[in-house]
Amino acid sequence: MAAALRFEHAVLTHVGCVRSVNEDAFVERVHDGLWAVADGMGGHRGGKWASATIAEGLRSIELPEGHGAGDEALVRAVDAANTRIVMAGRNAGRLSGSTLAALLVSDGRFSVRWVGDSRVYLLRADRLNQLTTDHSQVQQFVDQGLLSEEDARSHPLGHVLTRAVGVHDRVVLDRRSDAVHADDVFLLCSDGLTRVVSEAEIAAMLSRRRPEDAAERLLELALQRGAPDNVTLIVVACEPTTLTQMVPLNASAE
Repeated sequence: MAAALRFEHAVLTHVGCVRSVNEDAFVERVHDGLWAVADGMGGHRGGKWASATIAEGLRSIELPEGHGAGDEALVRAVDAANTRIVMAGRNAGRLSGSTLAALLVSDGRFSVRWVGDSRVYLLRADRLNQLTTDHSQVQQFVDQGLLSEEDARSHPLGHVLTRAVGVHDRVVLDRRSDAVHADDVFLLCSDGLTRVVSEAEIAAMLSRRRPEDAAERLLELALQRGAPDNVTLIVVACEPTTLTQMVPLNASAE
């Protein structure tokens, strides 16, 4: 018998309590082990189109066998989406773009790719780890020791990004990769969640709840606190299972 993993996941998205348009998009390809959240930005619904363009690209790509090859295919899809968004912005004479946080799980490993301030968290052994680092002006202040993590949450420049898809001719996706453990729980989310829900609360919701319940409770918290931005979140739980190798009845012993 060989140990394997199966995945249980939940996805929720909400326009929030202030915005009139939901510019977030998401991808859920559970059978391929691919999930993503994109948070669009730009006027005249340009942000909605930008995030949708990224999601469309990730939904349509063929993921080859092998974790490294799958990761490369993901990057190529985002590169293609970046080119489309940049060219459309130039033709329209206005800037639009999107964040991206993507999770790919295959061959016993996970890769996280991201740009902007959408995040991926990992709950492992009851400890919450932020796998991504925001590409934002405020995060630069934190890295330079000019601002505390607590003050960064409410800083007026919190929405100013230093990197995003669709802004420049070339987009750089950061990457983090590791082995997947049984009972790992991942959270992908737009900043509409993390602006109003603390990491301690995220850890508490993910710890002892099924993905659907955790997602519903996290969204409920964001809405209770006024949800000034769109909120999108994906919870992915890795659960152990057992695969038994089947032997044909007519097989002869050697």
